[in-house]
Amino acid sequence: MILEIKIPSPGESITEVEVAQWLVEDGSYVQKDQEIGEIESDKATLPIIAGKAGKLKILIQEGTTAAVGDVACSIDTEAEAPVQDKKVEPKTEKVSSRETQPAQAAKEPVSGTSDNSNYPEAKITPVAKKMMEQNHINVDDIINGLKKISSKEVVQVLSQKSGPSTMQTEAQERAVNREKMTSLRRKISERLVAVKNETAMLTTFNEVDMSAVMELRNKYQKQFVEKHGIKLGFMSFFTKAASLALQSFPKINSYIDGDEIVSPNYNDIGIAVQTGKGLMVPIVRDANKLSLAEIELEIAELAKKARAFRISPEEMSGGTFTITNGGVFGSMLSTPIINPPQSGILGMHNIVERPVAIDRQVVIRPIMYLALSYDHRIVDGRDSVSFLVKIKELIEAPYKILIPAGDSDKQLLGL
Repeated sequence: MILEIKIPSPGESITEVEVAQWLVEDGSYVQKDQEIGEIESDKATLPIIAGKAGKLKILIQEGTTAAVGDVACSIDTEAEAPVQDKKVEPKTEKVSSRETQPAQAAKEPVSGTSDNSNYPEAKITPVAKKMMEQNHINVDDIINGLKKISSKEVVQVLSQKSGPSTMQTEAQERAVNREKMTSLRRKISERLVAVKNETAMLTTFNEVDMSAVMELRNKYQKQFVEKHGIKLGFMSFFTKAASLALQSFPKINSYIDGDEIVSPNYNDIGIAVQTGKGLMVPIVRDANKLSLAEIELEIAELAKKARAFRISPEEMSGGTFTITNGGVFGSMLSTPIINPPQSGILGMHNIVERPVAIDRQVVIRPIMYLALSYDHRIVDGRDSVSFLVKIKELIEAPYKILIPAGDSDKQLLGL
């Protein structure tokens, strides 16, 4: 029976995908539920799974664009599974040259060692010499049998004569590699250009003193890990702070739909994750309702899926705001680009000890620069600046995260 394996659907709105790679060779025997290939769309990478065991026949080659539902490969389920290799040396009969070759040929001198070769200085290894003797060919036959001499062979000869040569170094320095853009990379490129052309994007900056958060982490990290099974990072603090700040400034949590401004009453925050195929932005749903531990666990799980290219389109769609952390790569400052149709993105950066003035004294504090890029069509400058100030306030006094209104002093006094 021939079983057809069709291109799976990455999502409702996606009709075409690219066959990224085959994980097994054509003609191989595959097992049931084995991952045999991968498809890539502009949103996610999905595996191709073998429905049954059998012999594989690939119908769509790597790098080819195909429609969802097309037959990517077929499996012959009636094919017999290959016998496992046994560690027994095959029996071979030692047959003399006189039994396999005519008597005249056995008496002929080996041409590889004769004086009529045009390449008397050619170096021959013992194994190659033996093969040449058994097959009655000489150096001329070997040279004539080569299809072409490439730059690789020229460089090899030069290196043998005089070590690493200038020509070899120059060839390596001026080498050019061409690689076809993946569907995901092409889509990212299109979206980035569209954002620059279709939005009135501006960026505002502020700085935050990380002393309180770092002290909190150092003090309770061990207990946090023992209870929740995950380390307490900075991202959970910023995600929680951003979700609270978005409630105070809902325009930054909004987006434009035609001639309307849509403002969700929930906070689905995208966390940018760098993968081998580009940036992916999985979504932490209802971040404002989650604890720091729940946020850390959710981010870790989504990031793991993203880096393994096993995250679904649903887990990357519908975000209302995005956070990206260039600080993990050493970035001091940047202007992050909005993830459409969202209207805002928060950029975190590296933490550097800097001199700051506190109570008229110069002290050293761990400082992080923050950047908020926003769509000026619906977000005013006052809201964008106040949003960053709000995050700064919550990070520098983490206990305020527990107070929904954000001002514990006023709540304490009933103001």
